[in-house]
Amino acid sequence: MEERTGIVTMKGNPLTVVGNELTEGNSAPDFEVLDNDLSPVRFSSFRGKVCVISSVPSLDTPVCDMETRRFNEEAGDLSPDVKILTISMDLPFAQKRWCGAAGVDKVITLSDHREAEFGIQYGVLIKELRLLARALFVVDREGIIQYIQIVKEISQEPDYEAVLQAVKKIS
Repeated sequence: MEERTGIVTMKGNPLTVVGNELTEGNSAPDFEVLDNDLSPVRFSSFRGKVCVISSVPSLDTPVCDMETRRFNEEAGDLSPDVKILTISMDLPFAQKRWCGAAGVDKVITLSDHREAEFGIQYGVLIKELRLLARALFVVDREGIIQYIQIVKEISQEPDYEAVLQAVKKIS
């Protein structure tokens, strides 16, 4: 399995990400994660929609909380054909609790805790922490990755405007 160091850092310290390195123009790999009720969800079930995949370390951290709340707000201004998926290693029960407490109802939270299939397929699994790096992938209706943003320092927020521009260009 491919390993890359220095793609992301935590407090300036380089971390190792495990998995496939993807580039814009690649077909978005399929993967299976769990929804908040422990039901398996395949990414391929979203084919035909524009998808923003927001990969975060944990919803129970301040930056992930802010990011997911921001995308929940932004979702209201996007086409109904745009789905925002936030994926973390948090347990589905914790995600459900967090969504209820935060009032997040437009973003779909999904858990990669069981197999880390998403993290490996998208090259964002942090080896040292078994958490996901902060990253964004915009996938078009045909399943092609149109935009990728890997946030270098995992304690920093992403460039929201760049992601939203990428979505508006294809939705």
